[in-house]
Amino acid sequence: MELVKHFLEYLIADRGYSPRTVATYRDDLIAFGNYFRKLDGGLTWQTVDSDVVRGWIVAETDRSVSPRTVKRALSSLRSFFRYLVRTGAITRNPMLRVQNPKTGSVLPAFVREQEMDRLFDDVVFPAGGKGQRDRLILLTFYTTGVRISELIGLDVADVSLTAGELKVTGKRDKQRIIPFGSELAREMAAYIGGREDRDVFGAPLFTNAAGRRIGQAEVRRTVRKYLSMVTMQKKKSPHVLRHTFATVMLNNGAEIEAVKELLGHESLSTTQIYTHTTFAELKKEYEHAHPRA
Repeated sequence: MELVKHFLEYLIADRGYSPRTVATYRDDLIAFGNYFRKLDGGLTWQTVDSDVVRGWIVAETDRSVSPRTVKRALSSLRSFFRYLVRTGAITRNPMLRVQNPKTGSVLPAFVREQEMDRLFDDVVFPAGGKGQRDRLILLTFYTTGVRISELIGLDVADVSLTAGELKVTGKRDKQRIIPFGSELAREMAAYIGGREDRDVFGAPLFTNAAGRRIGQAEVRRTVRKYLSMVTMQKKKSPHVLRHTFATVMLNNGAEIEAVKELLGHESLSTTQIYTHTTFAELKKEYEHAHPRA
C-alpha cells in the first residue's frame, strides 16, 4: 500500500488531479491489489506480471463487470505501473502486453495523423481571406479539440497570442483555457492582424462573407470539403476532428486526465473511449515497422 500511497500523493501534488479522480485511481488499485493477494499471498506490485492482469480481466468479466469499467481500471493500472517504472520501483511494465476488453460499442471515428499532416503540409488553400480562414478553422479543431459550438462562439478577445491560450466557453457556459502551439499562434496572428475589427469588443473570431459570426452549416461544409481531400474516412465532421485530437494526444503519450481537461469532459469515463488501439491496428503497425514481419 505504500507504493499506492506515494502514487496518489504524486497525482495530487505533481499532476494536480482532482480529489474525485484520485479517489477513482485509489479504488481501482485497491481492488486489483486485493485480487492478486487473494490469488497468491506471495505476489506484490513488483512481481505482478501480465498473466495476473489478464486473469483479473477474466475474473471481472465473469462477475459481469462492464467492459467499460474494466477499461477504466486498466487505465488506472497503466498509469500506476508507468509511475513505478519511472521511479525505479520496477524494471518491467506488466501492462505493455495487456489489451483492453472489447466493449462492443462503436469506437469514435478519427482521421489518421499522416492524413492530417497531408492536409496541412500538402493541400493548397486558396489565396485570400477565405482560404486563410478555412485553414485556421481546421487547424484550430485539430490542435485544440474544441467542439463546433465552442469554435463558432470564439471572439477575437478569447485568443491570447502572447500566452498561447484560447478561452473557450463550453457546455453549460463553463469556461476553460486551452493552450496552443507555435503553428496555430503564427496563423492566428496573421489572421487576426488582417482584421479591421480586431479591436472591436465582442468581434467574432470566425466570420462569414457578410462579416457576421460564421454558422454551423458553413463550418461543417468547410471541414467536409478539405477532409475529403486527404482521407477515405466516411465521417468527415468537426466532431471527427475532436476525436482525432484526443486520439493523437493519447497515442503520443498524453495522460488521460490532461486530455479530459482539454476536452472539457465532466467525467473521466467519457474520455476513456479514446484509449482504444485495436489489435488490427497494432498488427498493421507491426507489419509495417518490423523488418521480419
